[in-house]
Amino acid sequence: MLEMNLYLDPADSRALYQQLYENLARQIKTGQLRAGEKLPGKRSLSAQLAVAVNTVDTAYQMLVAEGYLESRPKSGFYVLEYTDMLPRREVPVLRTPMPEPALPAVRFDLSTGAVDTALFPFRTWGRIQKELLYARPELLGHGHRQGDPELREELAVYLRSYRGVMCSPEQIVVGAGVEYLLGLVAQLLREEGGTAAIENPGYDRSRTILENNGVPCRCVDIDGSGLPVPGLEESGATICYVTPSHHFPTAVTMPAGRRAQLLRWAAGAPGRYILEDDYDAEFRFDMRPIPSLQGMAGPDGPVVYLCTFSKSLAPSIRIACMVLPPELLARYRSAFGSYANTVSRFEQQTLCRFLKEGYFTRHLARMRSAYKSRMESLAGALENRFPSVGLAGRHTGLHLLLTLPDGPGEDAMEQSALAAGIGLRGLSRYYMERRELCRENTVVLGYASLRDEEIGSLAAALGEAWKD
Repeated sequence: MLEMNLYLDPADSRALYQQLYENLARQIKTGQLRAGEKLPGKRSLSAQLAVAVNTVDTAYQMLVAEGYLESRPKSGFYVLEYTDMLPRREVPVLRTPMPEPALPAVRFDLSTGAVDTALFPFRTWGRIQKELLYARPELLGHGHRQGDPELREELAVYLRSYRGVMCSPEQIVVGAGVEYLLGLVAQLLREEGGTAAIENPGYDRSRTILENNGVPCRCVDIDGSGLPVPGLEESGATICYVTPSHHFPTAVTMPAGRRAQLLRWAAGAPGRYILEDDYDAEFRFDMRPIPSLQGMAGPDGPVVYLCTFSKSLAPSIRIACMVLPPELLARYRSAFGSYANTVSRFEQQTLCRFLKEGYFTRHLARMRSAYKSRMESLAGALENRFPSVGLAGRHTGLHLLLTLPDGPGEDAMEQSALAAGIGLRGLSRYYMERRELCRENTVVLGYASLRDEEIGSLAAALGEAWKD
């Protein structure tokens, strides 16, 4: 019998089988037990160590599972060859990085991604989720991979009624955020080897998503009606990403004539598609939301429609949807049909009931009223403080463009505002190319997360920051 130097300490906090396992593994690693050697039988070793046979068996089975031993039927346990790790390299000790300079505390957050979480329908949303949790245990299981059919039916009704989107529930895909869905579409389109035209200025994040998924992008400068078709043609792109209902960040709304031109471009050659990002069309204050490009093209048209509930509900509720034309839908099901849906079924069904029972319509009406009042109060306070100020974007969306004709320059406006505890961004930061095209002395003010009682203080603080 192989003699082994083994000692198990009953006073050790580790279980006896763990001690035995570690002791044997160490001897195999150090070469004390060589490849091919047979270990003592379980009963023999248990008697030698005065422990239960199960203790030895557990340790042996752990060593077999991790590849230290081989169990041979009717023969016993044998040591397998062990190759040590690569030689350890000396890892340089990292110096403690220099602390970054502390930025002034932000008193007023005017970023465009924020919303007023106080407007979230806590009571109704929570009640529906609680009812579903107790009444629908089947929601703990897998659902349809494109999203629960009941939700997609309600989304089709809502999109047709409020956005003019013409689609069947089968064309809708529900996913955890527009970024995720846009990434899937990019993977479907990259197979054709095309490039995407994106608006300049615009969403740099969308360009990043498209390029990260293999679709190269080219910037096309917008004009007063949005993305111009001559510039699109010149770019050589086969894909066009646009925000036609409310261009970000300039707040331009693409008129019907330009939309028709864009659709003619897409129909002019096979393989062309328009990606329509309808990110905040619910918040139109002066009239009914403009019908979508997808609705103008029809259910079989070359438009992929994307929308999100992040601004109408909350950013952390990651529910978005896209509408795919039939050709892309077939490709989607072939490529991603086996993917599990990325949105909790409880949240899907909560939104389904929220839409079906009319709560969402009432919630939007309440939000529009609150945001319109806030925007008008902010605009009035700024115009009182800066008589020559120019404000764009009042008709829709949740941000304004502020221009001071005789201002000190965008960078100075941004830095002095930050020093006063006001977080905002200059318009030129949204230009991915040709920043010199940006209008001077213009900053972007997202007002959604402002409290009404803060507006007067904000205007006064900006007045001090930007005074001559």
